[in-house]
Amino acid sequence: MTSYVARRLLWMIPTLFFVALITFILMHEAPGGPWDRDLSARQVDPRTQELLNKEFGLDKPLFINTEGGNLLDSQFLNYIGGVLQGNLGPSYRQRGMNVEDILFRPPEGKPVWQSKFGYSMRLGLIALALAVVLGIPLGAIGALKRNTFIDYISLAISTIGISVPNFVLAIFLIVLLSGRLKLIKIVQQDWTSPGAWVVPAIILGFGTFAFITRLTRSQMLEVMQQDYVRTARAKGLSEKMVVARHMLRNALIPVVTIIGPALAGLVTGSFIIEQMFSFPGTGREFVQSISRRDYSMIMGTTLLYAVLVAVANLTVDITYAFLDPRIKLGK
Repeated sequence: MTSYVARRLLWMIPTLFFVALITFILMHEAPGGPWDRDLSARQVDPRTQELLNKEFGLDKPLFINTEGGNLLDSQFLNYIGGVLQGNLGPSYRQRGMNVEDILFRPPEGKPVWQSKFGYSMRLGLIALALAVVLGIPLGAIGALKRNTFIDYISLAISTIGISVPNFVLAIFLIVLLSGRLKLIKIVQQDWTSPGAWVVPAIILGFGTFAFITRLTRSQMLEVMQQDYVRTARAKGLSEKMVVARHMLRNALIPVVTIIGPALAGLVTGSFIIEQMFSFPGTGREFVQSISRRDYSMIMGTTLLYAVLVAVANLTVDITYAFLDPRIKLGK
């Protein structure tokens, strides 16, 4: 187990390197740059752009310095060297602030979970909790009541959740709940109120809820046909005991293993919802950094998301081995 985890952690290094490399190439291939316009939307003169490029090292070659004598003195390799030291670089637009401060430092006097990353993690956790708490019972009941009205309802909801993008659902709920019924505000001013989180969390987690519902239903239908279920009934166990101990417990193994990637997906995929609701999280910061060509912020946020996905996949592999003794991790 230890050697397997160590190998997987080592494999994360080249994975993150290539994520950074591809992001860096795409970022610089896009037209424009961080100094095209300043924060007041006024054009920056060429002399100022030259000074800013020199200050932030953007005057250096992108990958290999063939003129300066030091081949490693390039923008990409200098950035990778800073990342290895825990420095994600300065923000080009939020002057005087580093990327890690913007993402992880809460406002003065506030707890750490009120940082931008803390907001996104909390929104993802709430969305995942709603998806699991509602999706597993609905899928299990749909399987137990197969071909009944309840089953058709669960299938319809899961099909809608998988088919409809979350931004379309967001627009529909905004029009309905805010425009028609006047129940919510489109742009919240105070995110300390629990009620402000309900609609963004529902929209963000609806797709995951639909997937969990469908996966639970299909796994329950498969487990119901197994010999050990018939044996349990033949031994005289009550139906509740058969369902809880023999059906649901085995059917939930695939469901449990997707929770890690689901949480990572909710956190990394929340930028659309955060932008629509002006949510103060990393996703909204990521979208704004792209429009501003804030290179360090784009790179830092992308690497953060890549680490979350890699750690989630590793956690799932380890958890799967504990849940199912038949699965052995490589030595």
